[in-house]
Amino acid sequence: MDKKQAKPVVRQEMSGIERLGLRVSGMINHPIAQDRRWATIHKLDSDGDREWDEVLSVLAETHGLEMTFNDEDESVTLKWEASSENDHQVEVHDEFMAVEEPAPF
Repeated sequence: MDKKQAKPVVRQEMSGIERLGLRVSGMINHPIAQDRRWATIHKLDSDGDREWDEVLSVLAETHGLEMTFNDEDESVTLKWEASSENDHQVEVHDEFMAVEEPAPF
């Protein structure tokens, strides 16, 4: 019988920029932030200056995103308008209303 040898698990550490990008992305994509169309991000002590500047640079290049720098706590508030993809309010006209039919079973 062949015994399968267990392959060693190689754990890859996330870089600082990946961790920060994931955290900021999570804040922006949070349902409350999406509903309000704004999020405030903070630089943590564990965030390096280079990583913070790089993420802010990417955000600054993002079309339709307004950035406000808050001097009192060094946070950044991001605001955006809803795009047509994010608009969930759809007007339904009476003539297009589906007619509900009883189930055939």
